[in-house]
Amino acid sequence: MILHTRDVPPRVSFALEQSGVHPLLARLLAARGVRSADELDDSLGRLLPPSAMKGAAEAGRLLADAIQAQRRICIVADYDCDGATACAVALRGLALLGAARGTVNYVVPDRAVHGYGLTPAIVDLAMQQQPQVLVTVDNGIASHAGVAHARARGLQVLVTDHHLPALIDGAISLPDADVIVNPNQPDCSFESKAIAGVGVMFYVLLATRAELRQRGAFEAAAQPKLDTLLDLVALGTVADVVKLDANNRRLVAQGLKRVRAGRLQPGLQALFSVAGREPSRAAGFDFGFALGPRINAAGRLSDMTLGIECLVTDDAARAGELAAQLDAINRERREVEAGMRDLAELALDRLMPDAATAPSAVALFDESFHEGVVGIVAGRVKDRLHRPTFVFARGADGQLKGSGRSIPGFHLRDALDLMAKRAPGLLLRFGGHAMAAGCTLADAAQGFERFDEALRQVAAEWLDAATLTRTLRTDGPLAAEWFNPQTVALLDAQVWGQGFEAPVFCDEVQVLQQRLVGEKHLKLRLRHAGQERDAIWFSHAEPLPATVRLAYRINLDEWNGRQRVQMVVEAAV
Repeated sequence: MILHTRDVPPRVSFALEQSGVHPLLARLLAARGVRSADELDDSLGRLLPPSAMKGAAEAGRLLADAIQAQRRICIVADYDCDGATACAVALRGLALLGAARGTVNYVVPDRAVHGYGLTPAIVDLAMQQQPQVLVTVDNGIASHAGVAHARARGLQVLVTDHHLPALIDGAISLPDADVIVNPNQPDCSFESKAIAGVGVMFYVLLATRAELRQRGAFEAAAQPKLDTLLDLVALGTVADVVKLDANNRRLVAQGLKRVRAGRLQPGLQALFSVAGREPSRAAGFDFGFALGPRINAAGRLSDMTLGIECLVTDDAARAGELAAQLDAINRERREVEAGMRDLAELALDRLMPDAATAPSAVALFDESFHEGVVGIVAGRVKDRLHRPTFVFARGADGQLKGSGRSIPGFHLRDALDLMAKRAPGLLLRFGGHAMAAGCTLADAAQGFERFDEALRQVAAEWLDAATLTRTLRTDGPLAAEWFNPQTVALLDAQVWGQGFEAPVFCDEVQVLQQRLVGEKHLKLRLRHAGQERDAIWFSHAEPLPATVRLAYRINLDEWNGRQRVQMVVEAAV
């Protein structure tokens, strides 16, 4: 582990401070690439325009035609939180824009039965609703067969997605849809390539509203308020762990403002309640670690219809019932994950008795692994070893399906593409991003060993000792004057996340007391900057030396009505 202090451009930090930004916050923002106070304007007017997104205007015309002709529309969702929120945004948004009651419905694949994306089987399932238009959300960009099947059955197809297009013989290949909206398709000038699937659907609705307004469907002053959907957009954006560039931060900031003001969907209100969180103090952390996992659990172990219905119902009692079911499924998910993680740990102990023997990449498979949780376990193993990791499970169809998580410097989707070229017949299908990807092996009997060997070979070629060394970027020391509840509130009010990480400070401290709580968490009493502090290191049981350098976050520990600032330890060197 290496602790690396972020560089802070002093002139930028000073300029931000002179613009009225809090001195500590100015330093943190400058270290994350913010160059002027204008970038901190999170108003809706600063969002990138829909006109910059290739295909959005055409999508707006297609949907406006469908709404005005009362054509039946079927949304084809995905089974993660981004897909669920994108589906909910589409359903609510189209209703706001005038779609007649009963003309818009949805289908969502079952992870174990249908697999991912717009497959011919999902098209056939959707046809039971007798749609005239199919709209994919958070999927479809690689669904060549599904799109062709839908169009052969006489349907118009609108693909809205944010994933990378498929590569066929080394060239980008797009499905033959009527319209494609995806900032990662060729020749799209939309600057926010990291926008989530729910964000893409939100932009399509903006374009549809503009088209309807131009047609005179409503007065400009009385146009539907699509900003009422931003709480859902924020949830899906954070839960999908996309990079929080300036545009994504504005979307999340606007959603958080609505939540904190109490203007949130009944389903989100219910999810906050079962998670024991307070909407008035909502932060991105709540979306990523409290609400998002409960929605995702439905797609992992049950049916994502539960998650979508929770997000679209306007009945508070019904939302409460659905949220309680999602909470129970999430508890089951944690139990399944814990069992898989224990098996993974045993396998790792056999493969590599010590850290020095760890290969450049790791692939794991056990017949007892659950298909719905492989991605989470891959992430846990990746975090422990700092190695690209794939975890496989046998699906209901007998195929081996893997989910991978990566480290900086190793593009998972590109690695899978290279493996497919070097070993024809190894992968039945694959897709994803740089940091997360999935695949299905063509040979369920011998394919895992071949995959493991091919992955290790690519990793050995692409990764060096520096890349394989875990580096934690910190924001340096936290002065004693900022160690107070006001600073915690200041930091909690900001939008942090992937690519715009929450502050982690670093100081040398003296360890005055240490003990285990809950059998696996280290509770500490420290001396920091001449003051005694409380600290905790979650899921860490090894004792610390008397003097140590800690990387830590700060939060408020509430107990018996009292609030105390505590350090939450991330690492020690």
